[in-house]
Amino acid sequence: MTASASSTTEITADVIGIVASVLGVEPSDLHADTDLRTVEGADSIKVLRIIAKIEQRYDVELEDEDVFEVSTIAQVAGVVAAAVALAP
Repeated sequence: MTASASSTTEITADVIGIVASVLGVEPSDLHADTDLRTVEGADSIKVLRIIAKIEQRYDVELEDEDVFEVSTIAQVAGVVAAAVALAP
């Protein structure tokens, strides 16, 4: 089962908000195709904070190998959508 397009869109918007909050940038500066490695202020500690906030927001645990294989906001949202779809 996969998440619907609207929920994936909502997840992408949530991820953008979380990334903006943690990295101290404007949400309007971030887009689905934004590579997190290129956002000013992004480092491994802040990426871990982003992941922790996403996990809390959606009450899921993301697999490390899934998280560290992705780089764009849309890819992160896809991992989250998949985890949400599998959640009991």
